[in-house]
Amino acid sequence: MPSVNDAVTDVVSLDRIAPGPASLGLDRRCFGAMILAAGVGGVLASRRAVALPAPPIAKVIDFAWFDSSRGRAVPARLYWPAAAAAKERVPLIVFSHGLGGSRTGYSFLGEGWSAQGTASLHIQHVGSDQTLWEGNPLMLLGRLNGAADEHEAIERTRDVSFGLDQLLRRDNPFQAAVNRTRIVAAGHSYGANTTLILTGARVIRDGKSVGYRDLRFSASIVISAPPFYGETDLAGILASVDVPTLHVTTTEDTIRLPGRYSPVQDRIDVFSAIPTPHKALVVFRGGSHSVFTDRSLKNGGPLNPLVKRATAEVGLAFLDLVHRSDPAPLDEWCVTWKPILAAAPTPFSVPAWRPTRKLPV
Repeated sequence: MPSVNDAVTDVVSLDRIAPGPASLGLDRRCFGAMILAAGVGGVLASRRAVALPAPPIAKVIDFAWFDSSRGRAVPARLYWPAAAAAKERVPLIVFSHGLGGSRTGYSFLGEGWSAQGTASLHIQHVGSDQTLWEGNPLMLLGRLNGAADEHEAIERTRDVSFGLDQLLRRDNPFQAAVNRTRIVAAGHSYGANTTLILTGARVIRDGKSVGYRDLRFSASIVISAPPFYGETDLAGILASVDVPTLHVTTTEDTIRLPGRYSPVQDRIDVFSAIPTPHKALVVFRGGSHSVFTDRSLKNGGPLNPLVKRATAEVGLAFLDLVHRSDPAPLDEWCVTWKPILAAAPTPFSVPAWRPTRKLPV
């Protein structure tokens, strides 16, 4: 019988998550859950998976920060739990958007997390934000290439660290209430790359290892991570990532942009290249690369709101495991969302944690 750590460190191949005629054919050594014959309709019919009481409305605060050392604006939006007690220390997720996004995007994450007592700070990266889609469409490829170059990739990490600095300044009214032992990096697509760099990813330049790690992040949530375009040694780049990491993707998570193409397998390869066993992978059955954005229900049909809610919930369940050594929320999440999962996370243990029990299959 393989150990839990064996299960999460297996190298996963895309052909093991692609749906087949009778089942998804998952390898149980790699994943702790299997979907056999359930569809989206089963979840839609489930009161547990769909019916929710109205959550308390989060406090939403926009910041117009400016990093004078770089001459760069760093807009940000904070979702603060409305029900946070006056003396309560609040966990914080710092979120980085994908190419062409903004601080106002991914609101389902900010609202979902804050409704459950976790704050999130959404950073806007002015060099790769929504302004890319504005202007002459004939110049779009040039704008995308500029936004995806190495200089901007570095500036994005500095945006995140600067935003966190600003929130934790003594003159910020929220700083005293942040639980500084439970600060987490998160991001989608390009923002997932930013998150990985902030938690240990490094590249070799002129024979030297170059990274922009921020040691304040105790874990990361990596949604739809692209490859590091132009780099050939993925394992080398990710060799220093050692924080617990949750990876989220779908069976249809393909990136198609002018000059950029990345198949679903790239998401699996990033997960597999993380050297620490303290990682988990969630694969939803269906849903495009942009299903994790605030785009309309046409993007994935009835699956869209389910994937969004499930993604917000699994992030918090994962952090309960990381920060509280509590596997129960992740166990329950797997049971609730099994009908739309192609693969659900197998739990892992960390020396400082209590042993976790195996997730239901």
